[in-house]
Amino acid sequence: MTAKGRIILHIDMNSFYASVEAAYQPELKGKPVAIAGNPEERRGIVVTCSYEARAYGVYTTMNVREAMKLCPDLIVLRPDFDKYRKASKAMFDILRSYTHLVEPVSIDEGYMDLTDLGLDDPLATVKEIQDRILRELDLPCSIGVSPNKFLSKMASDMKKPLGITILRKRELPEILWPMPVEEMHGVGKKTAEKLAGISIHTIGDLASAEDIQLKALLGINGPRLKNRANGIDTRKVDPDSVYDFKSVGNSTTLPRDYTNQADLMKVLEGLSGKVSDRLKSKDVIGYSLSVMIRFKNRKTITRSMTFRHPLFEKDKIAGEAKSLFLKHWDGAPIRLLGVTVQDLQERSQAYKQIDLFSYEEDAKYEPIDRLISDMEKKFGTGILSRGVKTAANRYKSETSFSKDFLDKDV
Repeated sequence: MTAKGRIILHIDMNSFYASVEAAYQPELKGKPVAIAGNPEERRGIVVTCSYEARAYGVYTTMNVREAMKLCPDLIVLRPDFDKYRKASKAMFDILRSYTHLVEPVSIDEGYMDLTDLGLDDPLATVKEIQDRILRELDLPCSIGVSPNKFLSKMASDMKKPLGITILRKRELPEILWPMPVEEMHGVGKKTAEKLAGISIHTIGDLASAEDIQLKALLGINGPRLKNRANGIDTRKVDPDSVYDFKSVGNSTTLPRDYTNQADLMKVLEGLSGKVSDRLKSKDVIGYSLSVMIRFKNRKTITRSMTFRHPLFEKDKIAGEAKSLFLKHWDGAPIRLLGVTVQDLQERSQAYKQIDLFSYEEDAKYEPIDRLISDMEKKFGTGILSRGVKTAANRYKSETSFSKDFLDKDV
């Protein structure tokens, strides 16, 4: 490997949470370990597991009870997020000791750009990075090395654990194109099903597909995926992108001055529903919420809260918005209300960071919520609803995979 062209790394920690636990408790090494909620009662889902557990067929999102049937000796641990944040910060500190061009993607993976370091032997530096993370933190990682972010991400998945994979554009026909299209980064199950409908089954099929057909099927994402399949990705490694979160909000000027609490609650519910729909359409989640209140005398206040669990479902947004509103409303007539969700993150990149308890709760309701959303689009809002335990929205979880691992002083 020479230093010509871009040198982009994707660093992916192997079974990160289980590996962190094993670093703290060496007796866990070589044993099947899973991180999950409610291990004592064998309820909840597996968030991650060691490679020894995977050998028994245990996988992420599996029910703990099922996992225990497959692997009776499985060691199930509660998550310790302080440990994971500290380990993540230490890992990124090592990466930044080589270059400032480090882009965290989640708590356990990120990109690096070594292009401008003028390295005579880039591969030796890559091996040094991997060795340092293992030696200093006792944590294994796999690293993909390629001329762009997409290919380095694909490469890092090819050898686990403790792998280093170089993927060059000229190797795509032999290495990448024969792979099933659903194994391509950026192609989810639904997209793979759509592509199969037009006889695209491999990454190679996608690479040679017609742009017009792909755009008709997938919109602007179709040609973009084709470019990726051909090894084309011009995105830069951006150290600041992790902080570039915008907001999604809706507000309404009321037809008259409202003073009735029930009426105001209905307005907040409606606004929350619109915000939820927009979050889902953008495929993002948020970690903070603000409510704007404009009174009859035109005085305007905005109050915000930050959460450790992600916000994207209407019921959660509405519940928190109502609670925040009631804390700051003195009964005065109101002219305008607004609800905004901030600190946004792509949902596809947030799965590893989602709060355990809300993940389990949302997993139960997602098919129902999808049905309600589809029905409302056809027949109007309010056609269906599901029962909600309002108390369930009140907790503020203390166990979170949320993005605060990046800015928290740990």
